[in-house]
Amino acid sequence: MPTAEERLAALGLTLPEAPAPVAAYVPAIRTGSLLIVSGQLPFAGGKLMATGTVEKEVDLETAQACARQCVLNGLAVAKANLGGLDKISRVVRVGCFVNSAPGYGDQPKVANGASELLQDIFGERGRHARAAVGSVALPLNTPVEIEFMFEVTG
Repeated sequence: MPTAEERLAALGLTLPEAPAPVAAYVPAIRTGSLLIVSGQLPFAGGKLMATGTVEKEVDLETAQACARQCVLNGLAVAKANLGGLDKISRVVRVGCFVNSAPGYGDQPKVANGASELLQDIFGERGRHARAAVGSVALPLNTPVEIEFMFEVTG
């Protein structure tokens, strides 16, 4: 089976530089065999891909693209902490927070943008437990924020 980085290349994707924290926290913590990556925003090229609530200012397709960018940013943080993606043995959990307009209930569809990309990159090891939660507001008015928990080796 191809490595995660080979799968990224086959998908035409590259990891950005690991984003710096935007507040008083660390990008990731390793404890035992787990790497927990702090919530990632959809920064691409140094700016948010979109702002606003999903359904009102941001459509579903844009929110899913934001979720995919959160995955790339989260993997960049993981790679920076582990030295490579080959040390990720399993995606354990994904927490997806969606800046939702009142009454919006399709948070799982937004989170699918992240979940499907993780499965494309890691195959069966990318299948994970997940929460898809609506929020009345998120940092910097981002439409999506995603946190990750990876099982790691070495």
